[in-house]
Amino acid sequence: MASNISLRCLVIVALAFFVAVQGTLGAIECEKLSHEKCAFAVSYEGKRCVLEKSVKRSGEEAYTCKTSEIEADKQKDHIETDQCVKVCGLNRKSFGISSDSLLESRFTQKLCSPQCYQSCPNVVDLYFNLAAGEGVFLPKLCESQGENARRGMAEMKSSGIVAPGPITSVQFSATSPQPFDAVDLTAEPSMAPASSPY
Repeated sequence: MASNISLRCLVIVALAFFVAVQGTLGAIECEKLSHEKCAFAVSYEGKRCVLEKSVKRSGEEAYTCKTSEIEADKQKDHIETDQCVKVCGLNRKSFGISSDSLLESRFTQKLCSPQCYQSCPNVVDLYFNLAAGEGVFLPKLCESQGENARRGMAEMKSSGIVAPGPITSVQFSATSPQPFDAVDLTAEPSMAPASSPY
């Protein structure tokens, strides 16, 4: 009987410890992240974390992680994996959040690759929304990939191909122009991005 009571106490203590640890591990606060994990992370509130650089009076550079006002779609408490950072062509030392990288063909090819587009929903959501903020529909940008991503983005903006309003799933064209045939555009990313003002 005494062994049953001590076993119950041990189970209760173990459960209490598990709940306490789970609560502290699941609450990502951008300001508490190191600069090595900040970029592309999402706080417990669903806000995107951004890395900022400042210069101290001594001239030394200082890095801080801040909470942005940009919300992630369906993501909370997420630090982007090193695998996604690598396959999507990202850099952990990225400052702020910008759509400028969408104008670089090398970056856009990696973003639109199956390894990134089908496996890294947090990254796809971020760049889907950044493209939408520029009036560009990311799946169309991926289809136009090839020789000149900058021209493709400019053409899409001028032709009025814009991202639609809120969507629950993204349907891609079954035929993508050459040379962009690296990703099956008929398949949806593991988490369909929704549009936002960013």
